[in-house]
Amino acid sequence: MTLLRSLVLFAVAAVAEIGGAWLVWQGVREHRGALWIGAGVLALGAYGFVATLQPDANFGRILAAYGGIFVAGSLAWGMVVDKFQPDRWDVTGAAICLLGVAVIMYAPRT
Repeated sequence: MTLLRSLVLFAVAAVAEIGGAWLVWQGVREHRGALWIGAGVLALGAYGFVATLQPDANFGRILAAYGGIFVAGSLAWGMVVDKFQPDRWDVTGAAICLLGVAVIMYAPRT
């Protein structure tokens, strides 16, 4: 159950952070306005809160592992939202990052 909770929290954090950054990008770069930027700022704040709900108590470990989630999630977001087509190196890099997440977060510790 702890593993499932951790994975769900990583997914929620990724949607909040990547979505928030995308909303700010849209507000600024695509000239969609202050409402988009404000929504992005709120989503980014939600990301910061969600990260605190991880079962592991080590901030550095959580953020280091989340970095891999962010990499893979950003490529997935780009594919779904912006119709980005990753190449084999994007996919390989994301897979390496996700392997890093598994080692950092879920390797047995004594």
